[in-house]
Amino acid sequence: MADEHQIKLEYESAYFLQSLFGHEEKELRYLEEKVKVRLVTRDGWLEVRGPEEGCLLVREIFSDLEKTRRNGGEVMSRDFRTAVDLVRRGGEGISALGRLQLVGARGCKPVVARSPNQLAYLHAMVANEVVFGLGPAGTGKTYLAVAMALDLLRKKEISRLILTRPAVEAGEALGFLPGDMRDKVAPYLRPLYDAIDDMLGFEEGAKRLEDGSIEIAPLAYMRGRTLSRSFVILDEAQNTTREQMFMALTRLGEGSRCIITGDSSQIDLKDHGISGLLEAEKALRGVDGVVFNHFDTSDVVRHPVVGRIISAYKDFRS
Repeated sequence: MADEHQIKLEYESAYFLQSLFGHEEKELRYLEEKVKVRLVTRDGWLEVRGPEEGCLLVREIFSDLEKTRRNGGEVMSRDFRTAVDLVRRGGEGISALGRLQLVGARGCKPVVARSPNQLAYLHAMVANEVVFGLGPAGTGKTYLAVAMALDLLRKKEISRLILTRPAVEAGEALGFLPGDMRDKVAPYLRPLYDAIDDMLGFEEGAKRLEDGSIEIAPLAYMRGRTLSRSFVILDEAQNTTREQMFMALTRLGEGSRCIITGDSSQIDLKDHGISGLLEAEKALRGVDGVVFNHFDTSDVVRHPVVGRIISAYKDFRS
């Protein structure tokens, strides 16, 4: 064809080239479909054939992926598709997502954003006292908030991290569970413990829980307290009542900040109208120092099928 162009991208090894698309050649088919080119890869080179515009886009996409890898980042299948979509839309690629890095556990890579919405969320937490992270499960709302808090804790910019969530009876009655109140609420707090263990490791996490620099407790335990130099994460906020949300937001003392995460489509309260999260979304719009950051299924960082499941249920129930 007269308008067909051809370019060849060469790298130092086949392994490095394959690392740019997550060692999954099927991802190249995704790129071919989106950019309307033909790709051939062998040894350490990639040949691109098609319209000039498509060839130039592929060059830009692989330049972004190469920059990510050479800066120490890892490219998984989802990251490859994100890079393709971002560059096609004319925005910055995934290499820009790694500009803000949060200190991870010893021996682990820093925590970075995996989507533009996640990066905006991290920047919002840096610049504001109260940040709402709203969206479906698996978008990193709580995980990134915990990562930000641990980064600030290690830098001694805060003195403690407080993680809390309402203990709502989502199909189970607390009164019928065995043990004391701590045992009864443990199932509701387990995801928070898991995030701590994942980022710090069991030993350091247990040490910080023991010395009080990390505190995990039901929301009811926050009443009457003034929290200074603290990073407060209120998780599953869609299950707070209006009174609980107001109480949590007014606990902040000097040098503190609060991150509220939730998904208004997953309210377990009997009457959705009393959700404190829904009221806060309406009441706090435009308040200085308060930011709302919204996620969607494109931000889901679990298995790709999770995002498709969420979208399907949303369409079915609407």
